[in-house]
Amino acid sequence: MSVEVLFYHLVHQPLEAALPSLLAKCLERDWRVVVQAGSQERCAALDAHLWTFRDDSFLPHGTKDDGFAEEQPIYLTAEGDNPNRADVRFLVDRAAPPPLVGYQRAVYMFDGNDAEALADARQRWKEAKGEGFAVTYWQQTESGGWERKA
Repeated sequence: MSVEVLFYHLVHQPLEAALPSLLAKCLERDWRVVVQAGSQERCAALDAHLWTFRDDSFLPHGTKDDGFAEEQPIYLTAEGDNPNRADVRFLVDRAAPPPLVGYQRAVYMFDGNDAEALADARQRWKEAKGEGFAVTYWQQTESGGWERKA
């Protein structure tokens, strides 16, 4: 089965506002997830955010420091590891992807206001197409939803 590679272009809301709803959709589908951040510091910030992003909800997740990595429905890392046998890999903050074969989906989320992030996303698009993956591009709407552009 070919990996679906999705590119999510953040335009109107930051990653912290957009990521939780996409993670929740993955959990609704019983998918395990790895979120790979660009640095350990960013990983720690996302860890704190996913516990508190809404007053009435949280997303169950963990990091290597929490232990039981293989049992986490959402695993946060700054490395290329996949201890929870994730179905979906999110790559944020220009994280360098590990090999994507074996995932159902890979999701690149990038800041449309950052020229370097845009250039990196274009390069990742070319790489994914070159590997024969099914690739789609989604742009954030003003309301925070997503519109497929390619």
